[in-house]
Amino acid sequence: MKPMQESKIPVIVIFAPTASGKTALTKELFCAQGSHFLFKAEIISADSQAVYKGMDIGTAKPDAALCKQIPHHLIDILTPDQQYNVSDFVDATDRLCKEIYERGNIPVVSGGTGFYIRNFLYGVAKTPISDEALRNKLKQRIANEGNEALYKELQQIDPQSARKIHPNDAYRICRALEVYYLTGKTRTEYAIEPALRPQYDFTFIVLEPPRDILYKRIEERVNQMFEQGLEQEVKSLLESGYTKDSPALKAIGYHEWFEYSTKEEIKNAIIHHTRKYAKKQYTYIRDIPGSIIVPFGGTLEDLNTIAKIIKKSIEYRTH
Repeated sequence: MKPMQESKIPVIVIFAPTASGKTALTKELFCAQGSHFLFKAEIISADSQAVYKGMDIGTAKPDAALCKQIPHHLIDILTPDQQYNVSDFVDATDRLCKEIYERGNIPVVSGGTGFYIRNFLYGVAKTPISDEALRNKLKQRIANEGNEALYKELQQIDPQSARKIHPNDAYRICRALEVYYLTGKTRTEYAIEPALRPQYDFTFIVLEPPRDILYKRIEERVNQMFEQGLEQEVKSLLESGYTKDSPALKAIGYHEWFEYSTKEEIKNAIIHHTRKYAKKQYTYIRDIPGSIIVPFGGTLEDLNTIAKIIKKSIEYRTH
């Protein structure tokens, strides 16, 4: 392994939509028993919901056995009432990449939150410092008028940002409106991305499962979540004092329990919303230079293809 001061930090970044098989892939590639590589990997989760404690089933977190075999980071670090944003993710991932590489291992950023991954690759856009009075005013409007009203307002002001923000994401809706009302410029106008960040040597792999296979996996995963006890998980969160307004419970798989009456309606809504989200996830990672697009059906051939890409890209850089 080259000393840090002599080289960029090599980072493997794997993006794939929800339910596409990322966790199984990382297990097959990097598990200590039978690893495909000469190096040891540590996984940094790029999943905006896996950070929350008590939300294991609905976020399909890797199990404890896998986390014991391969170190995982940014999982179970917050309670569901805490906000977590892209700046938090990028700051933490920068720190972890440095620490992992100093241990002689390779950081692997893996997940489906494309917005987080894009900002890690390019760096977070420099926008104005938050104005507490304006932020509180927007929060109060959210409370009085609801997310939908402010989301529609954002669609008129900054349609590009609106397309990248989920209508239930009150934090990011407020932030985008705050930037505009503070400066007269939209968040999109600030989001200039001239180049990938120079301190890293990225290997960026984008997995693209066939849509019919992906949709089938989504349905199977949601059914499995219900079998594993998603309903009880939601009840436990509510019994712990969290509510539909808690940041974490606005996520797909959780907010539906407050909007529909029967389990069948809830299940169908989760499947529908997850499919829509899977399509939207690719919005953030289009046109990134150096992206390696890999058709991915979860076969042994697919696994070997990805292993060859990583070997070629990483191992010659570190020896």
